[in-house]
Amino acid sequence: MHVINHTAQCRSILLSNPDREDLAAEVMLTLLQDDFAVLRRFRGKSSLANYLAVIARRVVVRQLLKNRTATPLGDVAESALASDSDVEQRLTNREEVEQLLHRLDNSEAHVMRLYHLEGKSYQEISRTTGMPTNSVGPMLSRLRTRLRGGVMSDE
Repeated sequence: MHVINHTAQCRSILLSNPDREDLAAEVMLTLLQDDFAVLRRFRGKSSLANYLAVIARRVVVRQLLKNRTATPLGDVAESALASDSDVEQRLTNREEVEQLLHRLDNSEAHVMRLYHLEGKSYQEISRTTGMPTNSVGPMLSRLRTRLRGGVMSDE
């Protein structure tokens, strides 16, 4: 479960307990598939624990990419967790977010849109924008503070 939780967290995806169980089942199915073929390919070049962790991570990433309906973390997550009856409210919230983004310059709005509306991870944003991964979080935090307070210039 640690590999599943860590992998989802690195991709900025919030998992429910049933999602975790489904992913764990996928990992187990992969290990059992073709009469333990994955385990027979183990050559001892690393520890068995590392080998299994890599396999689990690959399975989880593959499943998460297949199932992009998972809920992104962040300010938008609360509205995304709402019931289906709140779809109209979520669309209104999205429109409000888009209006707020018009107050930012294009590159800042692009980063905010990637994270909050498209659910991209810091690593994906880094690859898309060329920004260092460790700069994405502070930038998002700074921009959220500016948008909340109405302050539109860095101090």
